[in-house]
Amino acid sequence: MDFILQALLQLAVIVAAVKLMGELAIRIGQPSVLGKLLAGVLIGPAVLGWVESARWIEMFAEIGVLLLMFLAGMETDVKALNENRTPSLAAATGGVVLPLLGGWAAGLWLGLDQGEAIFLGLVLSATSVSISVQTLRELGKLNTRESATILGAAIADDIMAVLGLAVVLGLVLAGDVNLALVVGKMIAFAVLAVLMIWKGVPLFLKLSSRLHVTEPVTSAAIVLVLLMAVAAEMSELAGIIGSFAAGLAVSRTPHGEAVLKRVEPIAYTLFVPVFFVSIGLHVSFEGFSGQWVPFIVLSALAVLTKLVGAGLGARLTGFNLRSSLVIGSGMVSRGEVALILAALGLSGGYVPAEFYTTLILVIVLTTVAAPPMLKWTLREPKPAKEPERG
Repeated sequence: MDFILQALLQLAVIVAAVKLMGELAIRIGQPSVLGKLLAGVLIGPAVLGWVESARWIEMFAEIGVLLLMFLAGMETDVKALNENRTPSLAAATGGVVLPLLGGWAAGLWLGLDQGEAIFLGLVLSATSVSISVQTLRELGKLNTRESATILGAAIADDIMAVLGLAVVLGLVLAGDVNLALVVGKMIAFAVLAVLMIWKGVPLFLKLSSRLHVTEPVTSAAIVLVLLMAVAAEMSELAGIIGSFAAGLAVSRTPHGEAVLKRVEPIAYTLFVPVFFVSIGLHVSFEGFSGQWVPFIVLSALAVLTKLVGAGLGARLTGFNLRSSLVIGSGMVSRGEVALILAALGLSGGYVPAEFYTTLILVIVLTTVAAPPMLKWTLREPKPAKEPERG
């Protein structure tokens, strides 16, 4: 079949599967995100084999996650984000240190060498809150203190993960990495982001609004998302941090509400569904034979170390037990960040080929586990029944 026709057919299958599986999840009392993630497993190589990962799917998925985090940035209160910087840093620290140590210990138990075990811990310490953000948005909890802490912790987590990767590659695995250069790039991006939020984006949107073409401001906002994502990637950070910063900046302009209403249909009808499916497309049981024990142990370890580590950080900075569990649950998803690290480890020889499939399944399981965990921890406690009076 012609490539274009095949891609169009697969895109139709992806969008239909995401919407139908999302509806099914809602009907059984779960966030629609859970069904959307499982749609990728269903139509991908693991079950039906209708869709396989391809470059165009990866590109659509990348745009989808960037738009998802852009929308999250637009709906995030900058003041709340700043007010919760201390618990965010504490949650991120606990959510990195505990999985890193746990993954390293598990790697040694599995017979990996010292460098491979440390790299495994690094993969498990990664966090991608794009799935958690969508769940919080769906449940109407994106403008809460817990949500602001999760978003702040995700940014701090990404910085720690990049620095950790630089240290591991540069010292433990004898890679050619300049730590000072990595830190310098991060600082440069932080300065750029502040300047864009303060002056650059408002001016850019104001100038674009004077154009006489169709949707000039929305188009300018999309350009900003892509450019900020590229700038973040060039600074050794995840592109989603750049798109999130772009969302924060656009939301502070007079055009914020109009842009939000116009970008949502673009994101949720096409690009975000492909992103959800792309996670499930990584699932394959090839080479998994005899790996059940490592899979179960690593999955439990991956969930518990993030839940306890991030939750403990939140608890120590003033959150109650329920809110701490919400924050810990929001940090459980490893998503695309850990998938990228795992692929990097495989190509660089830091992840043994026979162990790669198991690691991918663990990453996908933690990603799928995040939505129901968040819904469970966010449930409202039932009011106590008043005693009957005789």
